[in-house]
Amino acid sequence: MEREGEEAVTDAAAPDAPAARTRTATVAGPRRRRKLAFDLTVLGVVGILFLGAVGATSAVLYRQLYSPTAFVLDYLHLLADGRATDALLVPGVSATSKDLAAAGLPADASAALLRGSTLTPLSDVEPVSEETDADGTTAVTVTYRVGGHAGETTFEVERDDDEGGILPRWRFAQSPLAVIELGVRGSMQFEVNGFEIDKRQVSPEAEEADPLEPIPMLAFSPGLYSITVDTAATTSPGVAVLSDTPLAEIPVSFQAEPTDEFVGVVQREVDAFLAECATQKVLQPTGCPFGYYVRNRIVEPPTWSIEENPVVTLEPDGAGWAITRTQAVAKIDVQIQSIFDGSIYDVTELVPFFLTGKITILPDGTASIAVSAAD
Repeated sequence: MEREGEEAVTDAAAPDAPAARTRTATVAGPRRRRKLAFDLTVLGVVGILFLGAVGATSAVLYRQLYSPTAFVLDYLHLLADGRATDALLVPGVSATSKDLAAAGLPADASAALLRGSTLTPLSDVEPVSEETDADGTTAVTVTYRVGGHAGETTFEVERDDDEGGILPRWRFAQSPLAVIELGVRGSMQFEVNGFEIDKRQVSPEAEEADPLEPIPMLAFSPGLYSITVDTAATTSPGVAVLSDTPLAEIPVSFQAEPTDEFVGVVQREVDAFLAECATQKVLQPTGCPFGYYVRNRIVEPPTWSIEENPVVTLEPDGAGWAITRTQAVAKIDVQIQSIFDGSIYDVTELVPFFLTGKITILPDGTASIAVSAAD
């Protein structure tokens, strides 16, 4: 029987001839070598493609999970989810007093705004670029929308050597926090993104806080912060500030305005004060902004009344308020005796006068009003 891959070649011989010689030629060797080479080539190509696929997959995983950009995006997603506490735990986010001082920022800045309730919606986060400097620091730039406003921020990221391990770890080389220097005049209370704050609670001077001094407050970047005043005494339409630069100082200053209710309270207090002055039966009521002068004698003590009360308007006056100079009219009824001839005559006269005043908001929230005469 012939073996597979072999061809049998037999010499013809007579029947009585000696046993015939058989010559066998083997042709499988070259074919097998060619097939083996082909298989190895195919395996090599497959191996290269596999390694390429693994490399490409690894590159994608690196960009999506382990790159500086991925690190920054993780931080931004925490802000988008309102997870302020977790965002502060990201390496390099929290700033120490030393970090703030080194950046030229107030070292005693309040952390009252670093909470989920003050975060505004963050969306449409898109990476723009990732550039590594010679010192190994990587600048990651992203765009986003925060509270409906478009923004762009560049973060500085570096390797976190303390973590070790095979996979790369990162940290912010520069904290993404910023400091808002918040100066609200006319009110010790205000709201930031709906969160109520009293200056005396967040100021380093506590109860001794200067009402006119700005309050340094740490804020996330990126973040949109709306500052409003809405108290019984004062109000404001609100001021919005976008924090989009790490370790930047953002000055915000505005003047609150008195509410109609507050002006009404002052008006009633001034009216009551003048009415009390009118009860004094003297020509010059003590501590009051009006009076009457005569050269003659008075027979009976005079009688006062307020014919026209002032119209009160308020204006900022340092940490408090001032009553804008305004006019009022009093009336005096008095009987006078002439020192020349002794005659007695009645006098009824309107006495116009001007007044002003200072209003101080006390620590308990009440107002102290001091009315005085004005030229």
